[in-house]
Amino acid sequence: MEQVWIEKYRPKTLSEVVGQKEIVERLQAYVKIKSMPHLLFSGRPGTGKTTCAIALVREFYGEGWQLNFQELNASDERGIDVVRHKIKDFARMAPIGSDFKVIFLDEADALTPEAQAALRRTMEMYTRTCRFILSCNYSSKIIEPIQSRTAVFSFRPLRPEDVKEYLGRIASAEGIEIEADGLEAIVYVAQGDLRKATNSLQVAAAMGTKIDDEAIYRSTQTVKPDEIKDLINTALSGDFAKARKSLEVILIENALSGEDLIRQIHRNVYDLPIKERDKVRLIDKIGEVEFRMVEGSNPRIQLESLLAHFALAGEDIL
Repeated sequence: MEQVWIEKYRPKTLSEVVGQKEIVERLQAYVKIKSMPHLLFSGRPGTGKTTCAIALVREFYGEGWQLNFQELNASDERGIDVVRHKIKDFARMAPIGSDFKVIFLDEADALTPEAQAALRRTMEMYTRTCRFILSCNYSSKIIEPIQSRTAVFSFRPLRPEDVKEYLGRIASAEGIEIEADGLEAIVYVAQGDLRKATNSLQVAAAMGTKIDDEAIYRSTQTVKPDEIKDLINTALSGDFAKARKSLEVILIENALSGEDLIRQIHRNVYDLPIKERDKVRLIDKIGEVEFRMVEGSNPRIQLESLLAHFALAGEDIL
Protein backbone atom coordinates (compact mmCIF):
# COMPACT_ATOMS: atom_id res chain seq x y z
CA MET A 1 0.00 0.00 0.00
CA GLU A 2 1.29 3.47 -0.87
CA GLN A 3 2.55 5.46 2.09
CA VAL A 4 0.30 8.24 3.35
CA TRP A 5 1.76 11.46 1.97
CA ILE A 6 1.13 13.48 5.13
CA GLU A 7 3.68 11.26 6.89
CA LYS A 8 5.95 10.69 3.90
CA TYR A 9 6.49 14.41 3.35
CA ARG A 10 6.23 15.59 6.96
CA PRO A 11 9.00 18.18 7.58
CA LYS A 12 11.92 16.69 9.53
CA THR A 13 13.37 20.03 10.66
CA LEU A 14 11.87 23.32 11.74
CA SER A 15 13.27 25.09 8.67
CA GLU A 16 11.13 22.84 6.45
CA VAL A 17 7.86 23.82 8.16
CA VAL A 18 5.69 26.03 5.93
CA GLY A 19 3.30 28.80 6.88
CA GLN A 20 4.35 29.38 10.51
CA LYS A 21 7.46 31.53 10.15
CA GLU A 22 7.14 33.46 13.43
CA ILE A 23 6.53 30.31 15.45
CA VAL A 24 9.44 28.51 13.79
CA GLU A 25 11.79 31.40 14.61
CA ARG A 26 10.79 31.28 18.28
CA LEU A 27 11.29 27.52 18.45
CA GLN A 28 14.67 27.74 16.72
CA ALA A 29 15.75 30.17 19.45
CA TYR A 30 15.13 27.42 22.03
CA VAL A 31 17.26 25.02 19.99
CA LYS A 32 20.14 27.49 19.96
CA ILE A 33 20.20 27.87 23.76
CA LYS A 34 19.57 24.11 24.27
CA SER A 35 16.71 24.78 26.67
CA MET A 36 13.00 25.47 26.63
CA PRO A 37 10.02 25.96 28.96
CA HIS A 38 6.80 23.96 28.87
CA LEU A 39 4.97 24.78 25.62
CA LEU A 40 1.31 25.05 24.66
CA PHE A 41 0.47 24.79 20.94
CA SER A 42 -3.01 26.04 20.10
CA GLY A 43 -4.78 26.21 16.75
CA ARG A 44 -7.03 24.57 14.21
CA PRO A 45 -6.32 21.03 12.94
CA GLY A 46 -3.77 20.69 10.16
CA THR A 47 -1.81 23.86 10.94
CA GLY A 48 1.46 22.17 11.96
CA LYS A 49 1.29 21.69 15.74
CA THR A 50 2.40 18.05 15.80
CA THR A 51 4.92 18.63 13.01
CA CYS A 52 6.56 21.49 14.90
CA ALA A 53 6.69 19.48 18.13
CA ILE A 54 8.42 16.51 16.49
CA ALA A 55 10.75 18.71 14.43
CA LEU A 56 11.73 20.62 17.59
CA VAL A 57 12.55 17.41 19.44
CA ARG A 58 14.53 16.06 16.46
CA GLU A 59 16.70 19.18 16.46
CA PHE A 60 17.22 18.99 20.23
CA TYR A 61 18.32 15.35 20.37
CA GLY A 62 19.44 14.42 16.85
CA GLU A 63 19.38 10.77 15.77
CA GLY A 64 18.43 9.41 19.19
CA TRP A 65 15.48 11.75 19.63
CA GLN A 66 13.00 8.94 20.31
CA LEU A 67 14.87 7.90 23.49
CA ASN A 68 13.89 11.14 25.19
CA PHE A 69 10.48 11.63 23.62
CA GLN A 70 7.03 10.31 24.50
CA GLU A 71 3.92 11.10 22.46
CA LEU A 72 0.46 10.57 23.92
CA ASN A 73 -3.00 11.43 22.64
CA ALA A 74 -5.30 12.71 25.34
CA SER A 75 -8.43 11.87 23.33
CA ASP A 76 -7.60 8.15 23.68
CA GLU A 77 -7.23 8.21 27.46
CA ARG A 78 -8.58 11.41 28.92
CA GLY A 79 -8.99 10.49 32.59
CA ILE A 80 -6.82 11.12 35.61
CA ASP A 81 -5.23 7.64 35.49
CA VAL A 82 -3.24 8.42 32.34
CA VAL A 83 -1.65 11.36 34.18
CA ARG A 84 -0.98 9.43 37.37
CA HIS A 85 0.58 6.44 35.62
CA LYS A 86 1.76 6.82 32.00
CA ILE A 87 2.78 10.47 32.13
CA LYS A 88 4.17 10.42 35.67
CA ASP A 89 6.17 7.21 35.09
CA PHE A 90 7.87 8.63 32.01
CA ALA A 91 8.44 12.05 33.59
CA ARG A 92 10.25 10.65 36.64
CA MET A 93 12.74 8.65 34.53
CA ALA A 94 16.15 10.26 34.00
CA PRO A 95 16.85 11.62 30.49
CA ILE A 96 19.44 9.88 28.30
CA GLY A 97 22.36 12.05 27.26
CA SER A 98 20.46 15.29 27.84
CA ASP A 99 19.31 17.63 30.59
CA PHE A 100 15.64 16.83 30.05
CA LYS A 101 13.20 14.69 28.09
CA VAL A 102 9.99 15.78 26.35
CA ILE A 103 6.40 14.59 26.65
CA PHE A 104 4.12 15.64 23.79
CA LEU A 105 0.47 15.50 24.81
CA ASP A 106 -1.74 15.87 21.74
CA GLU A 107 -5.37 17.03 22.00
CA ALA A 108 -4.78 18.11 25.59
CA ASP A 109 -8.10 19.95 25.61
CA ALA A 110 -9.78 16.52 25.73
CA LEU A 111 -8.42 15.94 29.25
CA THR A 112 -10.97 16.24 32.04
CA PRO A 113 -10.52 19.16 34.49
CA GLU A 114 -9.43 16.67 37.16
CA ALA A 115 -6.79 15.19 34.84
CA GLN A 116 -5.55 18.68 33.97
CA ALA A 117 -5.22 19.53 37.66
CA ALA A 118 -3.14 16.38 38.19
CA LEU A 119 -1.06 17.26 35.12
CA ARG A 120 -0.35 20.71 36.53
CA ARG A 121 1.14 19.13 39.64
CA THR A 122 3.22 16.70 37.57
CA MET A 123 4.56 19.55 35.45
CA GLU A 124 5.69 21.31 38.64
CA MET A 125 7.33 18.27 40.24
CA TYR A 126 9.39 17.11 37.27
CA THR A 127 10.42 20.36 35.60
CA ARG A 128 14.10 19.58 36.20
CA THR A 129 14.05 16.38 34.12
CA CYS A 130 11.05 16.78 31.83
CA ARG A 131 9.40 19.34 29.57
CA PHE A 132 5.83 19.18 28.34
CA ILE A 133 4.49 20.21 24.95
CA LEU A 134 0.70 20.38 25.01
CA SER A 135 -1.29 20.60 21.79
CA CYS A 136 -4.94 21.65 21.60
CA ASN A 137 -7.53 23.09 19.25
CA TYR A 138 -8.99 25.44 21.88
CA SER A 139 -6.69 26.96 24.49
CA SER A 140 -9.76 28.15 26.42
CA LYS A 141 -10.37 24.51 27.40
CA ILE A 142 -7.00 24.33 29.15
CA ILE A 143 -7.17 25.37 32.81
CA GLU A 144 -5.50 28.65 33.77
CA PRO A 145 -2.83 27.10 36.04
CA ILE A 146 -1.46 25.12 33.07
CA GLN A 147 -1.65 28.09 30.69
CA SER A 148 0.35 30.21 33.15
CA ARG A 149 3.08 27.55 33.27
CA THR A 150 3.55 27.33 29.51
CA ALA A 151 4.74 29.48 26.63
CA VAL A 152 1.71 29.74 24.34
CA PHE A 153 2.06 29.41 20.56
CA SER A 154 -1.01 30.19 18.45
CA PHE A 155 -1.02 28.48 15.05
CA ARG A 156 -3.04 30.23 12.36
CA PRO A 157 -4.58 28.55 9.27
CA LEU A 158 -2.10 28.37 6.41
CA ARG A 159 -2.31 30.97 3.66
CA PRO A 160 -3.22 29.80 0.13
CA GLU A 161 0.30 30.50 -1.16
CA ASP A 162 1.81 28.33 1.59
CA VAL A 163 -0.55 25.46 0.79
CA LYS A 164 0.28 25.74 -2.92
CA GLU A 165 4.03 25.78 -2.23
CA TYR A 166 3.85 22.62 -0.11
CA LEU A 167 1.64 20.78 -2.60
CA GLY A 168 4.01 21.80 -5.37
CA ARG A 169 6.84 19.98 -3.59
CA ILE A 170 4.78 16.81 -3.33
CA ALA A 171 3.61 17.00 -6.96
CA SER A 172 7.20 17.39 -8.15
CA ALA A 173 8.40 14.44 -6.07
CA GLU A 174 5.52 12.19 -7.12
CA GLY A 175 5.56 13.18 -10.79
CA ILE A 176 1.97 14.39 -10.95
CA GLU A 177 0.55 17.40 -12.76
CA ILE A 178 -1.76 19.80 -10.94
CA GLU A 179 -3.79 22.24 -13.01
CA ALA A 180 -4.13 25.80 -11.71
CA ASP A 181 -7.85 25.29 -11.12
CA GLY A 182 -7.01 22.05 -9.29
CA LEU A 183 -4.77 23.95 -6.87
CA GLU A 184 -7.48 26.55 -6.29
CA ALA A 185 -9.97 23.75 -5.61
CA ILE A 186 -7.67 22.20 -2.99
CA VAL A 187 -7.24 25.58 -1.31
CA TYR A 188 -11.04 26.01 -1.26
CA VAL A 189 -11.59 22.53 0.20
CA ALA A 190 -8.78 22.68 2.79
CA GLN A 191 -9.49 26.13 4.27
CA GLY A 192 -5.98 26.43 5.70
CA ASP A 193 -5.75 22.79 6.85
CA LEU A 194 -2.55 21.42 5.29
CA ARG A 195 -3.30 17.84 6.33
CA LYS A 196 -6.65 17.96 4.56
CA ALA A 197 -5.01 19.54 1.50
CA THR A 198 -2.37 16.81 1.32
CA ASN A 199 -4.86 13.99 1.77
CA SER A 200 -7.15 15.52 -0.87
CA LEU A 201 -4.26 15.64 -3.33
CA GLN A 202 -3.33 12.02 -2.69
CA VAL A 203 -6.91 10.80 -3.14
CA ALA A 204 -7.25 12.74 -6.40
CA ALA A 205 -3.85 11.50 -7.61
CA ALA A 206 -5.04 7.91 -7.20
CA MET A 207 -7.59 8.64 -9.95
CA GLY A 208 -4.98 9.89 -12.44
CA THR A 209 -1.71 11.81 -12.78
CA LYS A 210 -3.40 14.97 -14.07
CA ILE A 211 -5.38 16.77 -11.40
CA ASP A 212 -7.96 19.47 -12.09
CA ASP A 213 -10.79 21.00 -10.07
CA GLU A 214 -13.24 18.34 -11.26
CA ALA A 215 -11.03 15.58 -9.82
CA ILE A 216 -10.63 17.42 -6.51
CA TYR A 217 -14.31 18.17 -5.97
CA ARG A 218 -15.30 14.65 -6.98
CA SER A 219 -12.74 12.91 -4.76
CA THR A 220 -13.50 15.07 -1.71
CA GLN A 221 -17.29 15.01 -2.19
CA THR A 222 -17.40 18.78 -2.20
CA VAL A 223 -19.91 20.82 -4.17
CA LYS A 224 -18.41 23.30 -6.61
CA PRO A 225 -18.72 26.90 -5.38
CA ASP A 226 -20.55 27.87 -8.60
CA GLU A 227 -23.25 25.27 -7.90
CA ILE A 228 -23.76 26.64 -4.39
CA LYS A 229 -23.97 30.18 -5.74
CA ASP A 230 -26.55 29.10 -8.32
CA LEU A 231 -28.59 27.42 -5.58
CA ILE A 232 -28.55 30.57 -3.43
CA ASN A 233 -29.34 32.92 -6.32
CA THR A 234 -32.19 30.69 -7.53
CA ALA A 235 -33.74 30.77 -4.07
CA LEU A 236 -33.26 34.53 -3.72
CA SER A 237 -34.92 35.06 -7.12
CA GLY A 238 -38.10 33.54 -5.65
CA ASP A 239 -38.07 30.28 -7.65
CA PHE A 240 -38.41 27.99 -4.64
CA ALA A 241 -39.44 24.92 -6.68
CA LYS A 242 -36.30 25.10 -8.86
CA ALA A 243 -34.09 25.74 -5.84
CA ARG A 244 -35.61 22.73 -4.06
CA LYS A 245 -34.93 20.55 -7.09
CA SER A 246 -31.31 21.78 -7.26
CA LEU A 247 -30.93 20.99 -3.57
CA GLU A 248 -32.11 17.44 -4.17
CA VAL A 249 -29.61 16.95 -7.01
CA ILE A 250 -26.73 18.32 -4.93
CA LEU A 251 -27.50 16.12 -1.94
CA ILE A 252 -27.91 12.93 -3.97
CA GLU A 253 -25.02 13.37 -6.42
CA ASN A 254 -22.50 14.45 -3.80
CA ALA A 255 -23.75 12.31 -0.90
CA LEU A 256 -23.41 15.30 1.41
CA SER A 257 -24.66 15.61 4.94
CA GLY A 258 -26.88 18.56 5.75
CA GLU A 259 -24.21 20.13 7.97
CA ASP A 260 -21.57 19.93 5.23
CA LEU A 261 -23.86 21.65 2.75
CA ILE A 262 -24.96 24.42 5.08
CA ARG A 263 -21.31 25.23 5.84
CA GLN A 264 -20.69 25.69 2.13
CA ILE A 265 -23.79 27.88 1.83
CA HIS A 266 -22.49 29.93 4.73
CA ARG A 267 -19.11 30.47 3.03
CA ASN A 268 -20.69 31.60 -0.24
CA VAL A 269 -23.16 34.09 1.23
CA TYR A 270 -20.29 36.52 1.87
CA ASP A 271 -19.57 36.71 -1.87
CA LEU A 272 -23.12 37.70 -2.85
CA PRO A 273 -23.46 41.12 -4.50
CA ILE A 274 -25.97 42.35 -1.92
CA LYS A 275 -25.92 44.86 0.94
CA GLU A 276 -24.16 43.96 4.18
CA ARG A 277 -27.40 44.30 6.11
CA ASP A 278 -29.04 41.69 3.87
CA LYS A 279 -26.07 39.34 4.34
CA VAL A 280 -26.54 39.69 8.09
CA ARG A 281 -30.16 38.60 7.80
CA LEU A 282 -29.22 35.54 5.74
CA ILE A 283 -26.33 34.54 8.03
CA ASP A 284 -28.60 34.85 11.04
CA LYS A 285 -31.03 32.37 9.50
CA ILE A 286 -28.20 30.01 8.46
CA GLY A 287 -26.98 29.96 12.06
CA GLU A 288 -30.45 29.12 13.33
CA VAL A 289 -30.88 26.27 10.83
CA GLU A 290 -27.41 24.85 11.55
CA PHE A 291 -28.21 24.83 15.28
CA ARG A 292 -31.43 22.94 14.65
CA MET A 293 -29.52 20.31 12.64
CA VAL A 294 -26.97 19.85 15.41
CA GLU A 295 -29.80 19.40 17.88
CA GLY A 296 -31.22 16.58 15.77
CA SER A 297 -33.75 18.09 13.37
CA ASN A 298 -34.24 16.55 9.91
CA PRO A 299 -31.49 18.08 7.68
CA ARG A 300 -33.58 17.94 4.49
CA ILE A 301 -36.50 19.77 6.05
CA GLN A 302 -34.21 22.38 7.59
CA LEU A 303 -32.40 23.03 4.30
CA GLU A 304 -35.71 23.45 2.47
CA SER A 305 -36.79 25.79 5.26
CA LEU A 306 -33.64 27.82 4.64
CA LEU A 307 -34.33 28.03 0.90
CA ALA A 308 -37.91 29.11 1.66
CA HIS A 309 -36.55 31.88 3.88
CA PHE A 310 -34.16 32.95 1.10
CA ALA A 311 -37.06 33.03 -1.38
CA LEU A 312 -39.08 35.33 0.89
CA ALA A 313 -36.09 37.49 1.79
CA GLY A 314 -35.18 37.83 -1.86
CA GLU A 315 -38.30 39.93 -2.49
CA ASP A 316 -36.68 42.71 -0.45
CA ILE A 317 -33.05 42.02 -1.36
CA LEU A 318 -33.15 41.82 -5.18
